Amino acid sequence: MTDYEQKKARAETLRKELNHHIYRYYVENESDIEDYEYDMLMRELNGIEQEYPQLLTADSPTHRVGGFADENLFKSVTHIVKMESLQDAFNISEVYDFDKRVREVCPDATYVVEPKIDGLSVSLEYSDGIISRGSTRGDGTVGEDVTANLKTVRSIPLSLNEKIPFIEVRGEVYMPRQSFFEIVKKQELNDEKPFKNPRNAAAGSLRQKDSKIAAQRGLDIFVFNIQQLDGKEITNHKQSLDYIKSLGFKTVPFYNEFSSIDEVIQELDRIGKIRGTLEFDIDGAVIKVNSFRHREMLGSTAKFPKWALAWKYPPEEKETKLVDIEISVGRTGILAPTAVLEPVLLAGSTVSRATLHNEDFIKEKGICIGDSVIVRKAGDIIPEILCVSKHGENTEEYEMPKFCPSCGAPVSRDSGEAAVRCSNPDCPAQLLRNLIHFCSRDAMDIEGLGDAVLELFVKENLIKTAADIYRLDYEKISKFEGFGKKSADNLKNAVEKSKSNDLGKLIFALGIRHIGQKAAKLLADNFNNIDSLINADRESILSIDGFGEIMADAVIDFFSLEQTKELIEDLKGLGVNMNSEKKVIDNRFEGKTFVLTGTLTNFTRTQASEIIENYGGKTSSSVSKKTDYVLAGEAAGSKLDKARQLGVNIISESEFSAMIE
Repeated sequence: MTDYEQKKARAETLRKELNHHIYRYYVENESDIEDYEYDMLMRELNGIEQEYPQLLTADSPTHRVGGFADENLFKSVTHIVKMESLQDAFNISEVYDFDKRVREVCPDATYVVEPKIDGLSVSLEYSDGIISRGSTRGDGTVGEDVTANLKTVRSIPLSLNEKIPFIEVRGEVYMPRQSFFEIVKKQELNDEKPFKNPRNAAAGSLRQKDSKIAAQRGLDIFVFNIQQLDGKEITNHKQSLDYIKSLGFKTVPFYNEFSSIDEVIQELDRIGKIRGTLEFDIDGAVIKVNSFRHREMLGSTAKFPKWALAWKYPPEEKETKLVDIEISVGRTGILAPTAVLEPVLLAGSTVSRATLHNEDFIKEKGICIGDSVIVRKAGDIIPEILCVSKHGENTEEYEMPKFCPSCGAPVSRDSGEAAVRCSNPDCPAQLLRNLIHFCSRDAMDIEGLGDAVLELFVKENLIKTAADIYRLDYEKISKFEGFGKKSADNLKNAVEKSKSNDLGKLIFALGIRHIGQKAAKLLADNFNNIDSLINADRESILSIDGFGEIMADAVIDFFSLEQTKELIEDLKGLGVNMNSEKKVIDNRFEGKTFVLTGTLTNFTRTQASEIIENYGGKTSSSVSKKTDYVLAGEAAGSKLDKARQLGVNIISESEFSAMIE
């Protein structure tokens, strides 16, 4: 047997084994294997597929990790079967009216009641048991192709348990509450605007151009309907849910059949009482006529099916007392106010704290300590103060502190900003958040130095500045609970590896205001080493394409601080790379601008961009008259059309390969 044949057989075995473990973990909430073993199996399969790309299949588990950005991900998809919306009901009389209309046509109708998941409705299509396309609902008739992002949702099967000719199912992609809280925590640590609720977070994640970002968001799905089906006869809704569950789909968590509308109303009440305890958001419950024959008899209006009704639970609001306002300090020094409340039971959980956003929000609402306030959970998740219901006796308008509550340094508020900010870059409250950012994947990428570990090391006084990461006492660390010599050695290797990172990653890791990942790389590419950047004047930074005055001033201000200069010298002495490792092989593309569009088969987007830069060229995200080449892969869309209109030179992957030989 040849090496190729051996690898082909091994890849088939690995795919089956990994898909089994994915289903057990993400659908059945069980695990037969340790995380490390799973990771090793995935790594082995990925290695085989990289060695022999022809062995990569549509249902390979390696699709789950995402990893490419495609601005043409969102091609239009016309739904053969319309993805209808539902008529809403807000009071019980509307439920009885619905039943009356159904019974006039179908006296013996029964109903299925299921929770209404608060997420983003999608369609999944399978041909011969293999996923072929995934799309959003859109307006019900036309949606968007988000296949690559949906493949990263691990509870979506890439291949079914039965090889049926064709099936299209409808489901709701959602973000579990735990995933939502973790993302919001990271956003708050980085002083980013947090998602308002899990639904917005799910929708934003599913529409990411880069499927790798979608893969990191912890999305999940419940499938609740068959849209089209070839090769199987199904007669009612409950039977259809049982069937799609047998195919490997994760169905709505509970669905029961009822013969009377009074039983249905009891079920609505039961779901309402437990909704606060669920691990996911629901914004109601859905009542559906069970029999498909009855559904055909009932038909649809221009907007809604006549055989279904969505029961909506009203948002719960409670009055409580504002006891205090606490101030926390974020990574960039922003002072964030939080309301401390007398505990109140709200939407299934006890609430004792609520966000107050910023100084302007407090003033607009006229909020004072001691006031009685109306509290609601935004999207049934984040507690928020709606208004003041009654001012307390002798209360005074709240004023933000003039000095940082952590370090005592003066605070300031920039013109045009709502944020009040601590002026001290060495503020202890900012230390942990700065360290988390410094070690993050897009920055120095130090595996093993996550939030909890960094918090422990700061608490144990092992780390007081970012430079202390490079002089950790691994002997001491190995004796901490949960560690050991192997863990300490792994951490040591990760820290040592980070020393050789390109200058761009270090600049981003330093956490300069207004300087993101791309801007950090531009600084590294333009100044080549840290000393040149430190000594750069405002005009030379402004000359970088994409840099404005705010960004240039932020860079100048940051590197003018004595603390910054001391940190840089400290990192230098510890062996951290201070040079740009931009490799220019030759200058054949000097002065040339490329735009990449469509799906590339021989390169990832990152690889193609690096190759262009290595030959002295640059890439852009938009086509203009200044564009020299448009590298067009499969399914290229609007950018290709614009290139044709402007007469820009369009090249294929094979032509690009010839250019770099």
